[in-house]
Amino acid sequence: MSADLPIRKIIHVDMDAFYASVEQLDNPELKGKAIAVGGGGKRGVISAASYEARKFGVKSAMSGSLAIKLCPDLIFVKTNFERYTEISKKIRKIFHEYTDLVEPLSLDEAYLDVTHNKKGNPSASLIAEEIRARILEEVGLTASAGISINKFIAKVASDYNKPNGQKTVNPEEVLQFLEDLDIRKFYGVGKVTAEKMYQKGIFTGLDLKKKSLEYLDENFGKSGRYYYDVVRGIHNSEVKPHRTRKSLAAERTFSENLSSEIFMLEKLEHIAEEVSRRLLKSKVAGKTVTLKIKYSDFTLQTRSKTLPYYISDKSVILETAKNLLYQEKLSNSVRLLGISMSNLNTEKKKKPELKKSVSVQLKFEF
Repeated sequence: MSADLPIRKIIHVDMDAFYASVEQLDNPELKGKAIAVGGGGKRGVISAASYEARKFGVKSAMSGSLAIKLCPDLIFVKTNFERYTEISKKIRKIFHEYTDLVEPLSLDEAYLDVTHNKKGNPSASLIAEEIRARILEEVGLTASAGISINKFIAKVASDYNKPNGQKTVNPEEVLQFLEDLDIRKFYGVGKVTAEKMYQKGIFTGLDLKKKSLEYLDENFGKSGRYYYDVVRGIHNSEVKPHRTRKSLAAERTFSENLSSEIFMLEKLEHIAEEVSRRLLKSKVAGKTVTLKIKYSDFTLQTRSKTLPYYISDKSVILETAKNLLYQEKLSNSVRLLGISMSNLNTEKKKKPELKKSVSVQLKFEF
């Protein structure tokens, strides 16, 4: 990196098939078998799948009915978030023995900044190995890790040697690593964006790097600057131990498709009540209400409205969601409705970051 840009040692730890692995840990008869957490019943959606199930193409967010077609011997297990949270706390306790700079992304993954760590160990790679070994010994689960100079590269690297492996991208390897990377593996490039990039001849990081900032802005909007920076190894986001919540949501999948808006209003009332309860519990309020609609053909639509004031009251959330529902005619019967609140009063305006170019520093122990 350039001499005036601080070098960080970032680890991204990602538990392997976490929910499914916890179920296999607690129920030895499930070890080595294809299991799915959630997804039971005619309308169920899978929360997680074991690696044995993934070999058949089963994955999270897939309907249980499709999963059972792909893997007839699939075993469905009910979700147990209380247990997953309990295990997650044990894992985070291990993290905090190495650094206080721990940023959880979910129950099963987190960033750790070990630049200056409690063990005085200069090698982030060795720290990652030790953490993974301790998780296995003390919790009984395997974890994978990515290690590099920033959060973006560490997260991408953690997928490389899954399950139960790790990958280090040293400072002098960063640019080549990013140039060789398949565009689909760039964190922040979803399926739709990847297809759009393919159509424009962008298949690897090197292809992306050849595009000017103006070109990326024109074709990918606000994300253009992000793509321009990360492919050059620029990602200045720090590991933040206390992440600010940016949204809060609740949703329901129905046992039967709904075609009448009258029936949907009853469901929306329950969802709005849940969103309000979570807002009040978290002591936050928001300005933007988003209605999520998933149709029977699995197409997804969102409709949003930003109010001039912060709200957390159920009646206001429900009234806004109703207006969004009636905003335009539904294109099909509906299998899921959701309401989310964003633009919360916890968000702080960020000062613009100075963008700095990348050069390679060779003397840095990883």
